[in-house]
Amino acid sequence: MLGLALAVAGLVGLVALPGVARAGAAEPTYYVSVGDSYSVGYQPGVGATTGYTGYVAKATHLTLANFGCGGATTASIIDDVGCPDVLPHTAGVHRYPTTTQAAAAEAFLSAHRGHIGLITVSIGGNDVTACAAAVNPLPCVATAVTSITKNVTSLAAGLRSAAGTKVPLIGLTYPDVILGSYVYPSQPATAARIALASASVDAFKSLINPALAKAYAAAHGAFVDVTAAAGGYTPLTETVTVAPYGVIPRAVSDVCTLTWYCAVGNIHATSKGYAFIGKLVATEYATLHRR
Repeated sequence: MLGLALAVAGLVGLVALPGVARAGAAEPTYYVSVGDSYSVGYQPGVGATTGYTGYVAKATHLTLANFGCGGATTASIIDDVGCPDVLPHTAGVHRYPTTTQAAAAEAFLSAHRGHIGLITVSIGGNDVTACAAAVNPLPCVATAVTSITKNVTSLAAGLRSAAGTKVPLIGLTYPDVILGSYVYPSQPATAARIALASASVDAFKSLINPALAKAYAAAHGAFVDVTAAAGGYTPLTETVTVAPYGVIPRAVSDVCTLTWYCAVGNIHATSKGYAFIGKLVATEYATLHRR
């Protein structure tokens, strides 16, 4: 599943996509990125990287304006002034020390209305991270999803209002990194870690991703289910043999390739993972322009 998605999405990099600013235009056409550490391409031991936003900006020939902030939640992106974790070298970084991330992005969209080619949002992961430590994670996620739905619906509506009705708005979810519990911190996995990994599939498939999809749809936005594309819904009974782990579920193998979780217990994507996400977004962008 992962291999097929990579092969199809990889075709995007071979063609120029719509959205290129015309020669002689007064200003470039912008790609506005909003969200958490995924939106700034964070990797452990490195900090900010080009991430998926850099890939998308290059593929679409749009100028990146990145408002992302490490550690952001669906509440802080709307309510908290400034970003306490502005990472050095963030591509296209825009700072907002006196306002919130949402307000700063909306102000930029309004000021450049007519010159916005794309908006992407990756938010919600930090709302549920703590649930992995809960005795029963699913009720914890269900409670968090109530806030996620309310906040993302509000956020997407504000972005849509500021940008106008025709600008592509694409919301994202995440690889199911908790599947990595099968192999991290040790192999073989304990029954508790296997149960946690299994619960994470239900959490993404039945709670988190449907809520995000509904929230973006309410603002006439698209939704890219990164979890599904990364093989997160592949039945855990489908196994592969992967060094150094031995026989593990294919879904676990896929998340080990795309994120740092299996290696060091970190939830962020690897360079390969961010490129994978970028290809998914670029493919969705091209699809929206064909409609």
